[in-house]
Amino acid sequence: MAGNDSIKAAEDRPDSLVGDDTTPIGADTIGVVASAAAEAAAKKRKVKRRDLKAKIRALEAEIEETRSQVLDEPLYGMTPKLEAAVVRALEEERFSIMPRLLRPLHPADQADLIERLDADDRASLINAMGAALDPEVLVYLDETVREEILSHLDEAQIVRFLSVLDSDDAVDLIGELDEDEQARILQAVPAKDRMILEQGLTFPESSAGRLMQREIVVVPSHWTVGQTIDFLRTVRDLPDDFYAIYAVDPAHRPVGELVLSHLLRTKRPVRVSDIARKDFRRIPVTMDQEEVALLFRQYGLVAAPVVGEDERLLGVITVDDVVDVIDEEAEEDLMRLGGVTEVDLYGSLWDTARARFPWLVVNLGTAIAASVVIGFFDAAIEKVVALAVLMPIVASMGGNAGTQTLTVAVRAMAMRDLDTRNAMKFVAKETLVGSLNGVVFAVLVAGVSMLWFGDVQIAWIIAVAMVLNLLVAGLVGTLIPLGLERIKVDPAVASGVFLTTVTDVVGFFVFLGLATLVLL
Repeated sequence: MAGNDSIKAAEDRPDSLVGDDTTPIGADTIGVVASAAAEAAAKKRKVKRRDLKAKIRALEAEIEETRSQVLDEPLYGMTPKLEAAVVRALEEERFSIMPRLLRPLHPADQADLIERLDADDRASLINAMGAALDPEVLVYLDETVREEILSHLDEAQIVRFLSVLDSDDAVDLIGELDEDEQARILQAVPAKDRMILEQGLTFPESSAGRLMQREIVVVPSHWTVGQTIDFLRTVRDLPDDFYAIYAVDPAHRPVGELVLSHLLRTKRPVRVSDIARKDFRRIPVTMDQEEVALLFRQYGLVAAPVVGEDERLLGVITVDDVVDVIDEEAEEDLMRLGGVTEVDLYGSLWDTARARFPWLVVNLGTAIAASVVIGFFDAAIEKVVALAVLMPIVASMGGNAGTQTLTVAVRAMAMRDLDTRNAMKFVAKETLVGSLNGVVFAVLVAGVSMLWFGDVQIAWIIAVAMVLNLLVAGLVGTLIPLGLERIKVDPAVASGVFLTTVTDVVGFFVFLGLATLVLL
């Protein structure tokens, strides 16, 4: 009965709950339970935050360790560990750490890292860097990669870069944009910078006008050393780095070059015109950059002024820019000799294949020409199988010997060491070298042929063919680039194709022709 009364009492109180057995649970108890649940949830959040902070600290420690390793390096350069850390962070989409990870690196090393990444990772890295991307990085990038990176930057970012970079680098940068984008960017650039950029774009590509920088220190020729030093100390918009000061006349024509070391060692009352060099080199604004590099190399220049047609001073070219030109020209010549271009390394699959296609077509034509020559002597090859075995030796030796001569000739012409004055002497020397090597290798290959086939006639045939083919290789290896230079065709581009054709055709014709006359 008592239990029933308790149940009835509970039923009569709708605002109460029934607990275990007959004990009711009121609102206060519910509050305690809810508070405990909230406290447990808060503890879980604390644990998660603590774990997250621990992960962040571990990641920061890894970054600092990697950065310290880079900073401790005695030379500039990427370390494998840092490169792996960057790639791993990109794969895990930890983009926020990129600025801190790359900040200690020199811009050249950042550019090297960007070039090693694939296209998708490059885009991710550039977006992750955002405003932290150093404009100097673009200067060190390969041209193909730089064009790709520019496509990921908005116009405001490009405008900011143009305002920060040296004028020569800024002109190179905007010159890689299409005309419509150039016009939009120029409208957003401050008027002073716009005038410099527009003037730079009027000069031909690969000319001194594109290479020069407009930041230059100029003083009137009647100033004293003291006035010049005071000017250098007080003016704010001096170039960050400069190697010489140029004294100009009232028409802004350079009349003297003043080296800083001479300036600092001279007393203040001395006039600038009295200590300035008068025999300095002036570079025309339209001179090709390859000619500029030759001037710097020939005369050991550190800096040289650039002048217009009216001899007015326009800018200056410094040795650091010339080093880039020398490297660029050497790389270009080397790649052209192989029938490839810069896009082969950094371009897409399709662009690389398309760039190589024309030269492969030309090589196919030369191979067909050689095959036609072989076809003239198919009867001899059918009767004397040894001819087919020995044919590749003659062609290969001629091609290699010709390539050696061609490489020397093209490089000498690029350095201006070979021209019409000493051309005949060079041709005679290389022809004699080819003949001498031909005799030596004729003896060797004749001996091998005798041991192999035991036929004296075949040994004599391949020996004579070897001498003649190497002689021709030395001759055409010099005449082809000289002839192409005469008709204003770059020898580095087309010489290899013609050389291969000549050495193959001559080698097969002489070898198989002699065999036909002697053996049949």
